[in-house]
Amino acid sequence: MGTTFYKDKPVFGFDVGHSSIKVLQIEPGANAKKKDRVVGYGAIEFNPSSIKNGVIVDPEDLARQAYKLITSGMVGQLTTKRVACSLPVAFTYTRVVSLPPMAKRDVAEAIRLEAEQSIPVPIDQLYLDYEVVRTASDGQSEVLMVAAPKSMVDSYMQLLKLLDLEAALLETTISSVTRMTIHSDRTAVPTLIIDFGSISSDLAVYDQTIRVTGTTEWGGETLTQEIAQALKVSDRQAYTIKTRYGLNPGKKQSEIAKSLEPVLEKLMNEIKRITRFYQERTSGQGGIQQIIILGGGANLPGMSAFLTDKLRLPTRLLNPWQNLGFGGLQPPHKLETTLYTTAAGLTLINKKEYRP
Repeated sequence: MGTTFYKDKPVFGFDVGHSSIKVLQIEPGANAKKKDRVVGYGAIEFNPSSIKNGVIVDPEDLARQAYKLITSGMVGQLTTKRVACSLPVAFTYTRVVSLPPMAKRDVAEAIRLEAEQSIPVPIDQLYLDYEVVRTASDGQSEVLMVAAPKSMVDSYMQLLKLLDLEAALLETTISSVTRMTIHSDRTAVPTLIIDFGSISSDLAVYDQTIRVTGTTEWGGETLTQEIAQALKVSDRQAYTIKTRYGLNPGKKQSEIAKSLEPVLEKLMNEIKRITRFYQERTSGQGGIQQIIILGGGANLPGMSAFLTDKLRLPTRLLNPWQNLGFGGLQPPHKLETTLYTTAAGLTLINKKEYRP
């Protein structure tokens, strides 16, 4: 997962989802008074069967669709062939590891030993990367460790090669989403970030860096299917009901809430798990103080109020564009507000985060 960095080359974000590719490039503001500016973005769908368990099994199909998007489906345009690409967090392993005082040359071996003990995949089948995120006065350090299956990473590299794109880095979707959230919200308190995808939802606790991550195996499509089954309507009708009524008070609230109870319970259990994990490792430092939600499922009417009520924590929907400009480009439709969050977080990567 190592990368090569060239100062004179910007990057654009390349986000491969469950059934769609999103790309976006941001040009940094010329000074502190000028906002960063989106110079190009777009999205296109592909056959979901082209990806299996995180591995791209039909890179030619994705390459055809991505090429069509980049050459003729963009709003604005890309100015670089250098790409920062996302990896699905559900098939990667992210840990914050505490290490005793040691020489820098020994950290890599310590992380390798930790990976062998805590990750249920043989180490020779993984790409492993890490970053020291905090060092205390007594020499104790916290290290963010990320591991990804070689089969998955290699399949993404093959896709980029077919597109004649230069890979700058690959990182997990939750890392990109978190970077975009911090860019937009400027939050300085421990925050639970929830990214509601189409078939799964990713969670992260951010406290100066990512401290804990988690995933639930449901997303926006799951909500639609649950409503369709419970109310005995088509998926199209269920989608309309979901987006129009959601969890807001109204004549359909009890029916919708009941149909969504199983998946919402899974979400609450995962939130409680990672919250407890975070609090156990930061005793005496206070807990999570807010929740920020994004992704397609976050647009469910009443979701913010539901989480606020259940968890007694202020919850709000992310506005990813509040610190970005679009120049003369037409911004994405409001229903696509968070569609490009991962791609935007990728292109916002700081050059200091690249490893030579």
